[in-house]
Amino acid sequence: MASAFEGSEDRIAEDLIFRSAVNADRDAVRELIFGVLREYGLVPDPEGIDSDLDDIEASYISSGGLFNVLEDGTGNVVGTVGLFPVDEKTVELRKMYLDQRMRGRGLGKATLQRAVGRAAELGFEQIILETASVLKEAIGLYSSFGFKECEGAHADRCDRAFYLELGATSDEG
Repeated sequence: MASAFEGSEDRIAEDLIFRSAVNADRDAVRELIFGVLREYGLVPDPEGIDSDLDDIEASYISSGGLFNVLEDGTGNVVGTVGLFPVDEKTVELRKMYLDQRMRGRGLGKATLQRAVGRAAELGFEQIILETASVLKEAIGLYSSFGFKECEGAHADRCDRAFYLELGATSDEG
């Protein structure tokens, strides 16, 4: 099976495909991400932390990272994940969200496994991320995967930060 992180499609279930996002996906991506944020009482920030969605291709792909969408059988975007290069050794996991109907099916774990694998393939040594405490399921997933909590400055809606040294992952959880 080809990797979706290389621009090809990756069918993970009969009706679900990971693929590289393009700018034409911008509205669907925003709708999903902003909807999940609101579901958890968090405020979208299209002028600030979410401005990277204005030009997905330039923000992620052209900078040496990636942005993938999970698409259902009817072409709806039901999941997202981005890897945003911070420097030569570090990449930030961003915008990992799943539509409410997709949760509880192992798709978060599959998404994270693909992102971590691709970060390693791209030569990064560490993944960092920021999140909000209300996203308990995501925090549980990150912790079960080997991410460690760390200190640091946070974006306005985030109050927790984590890192993962690549090569130190776990498939447990």
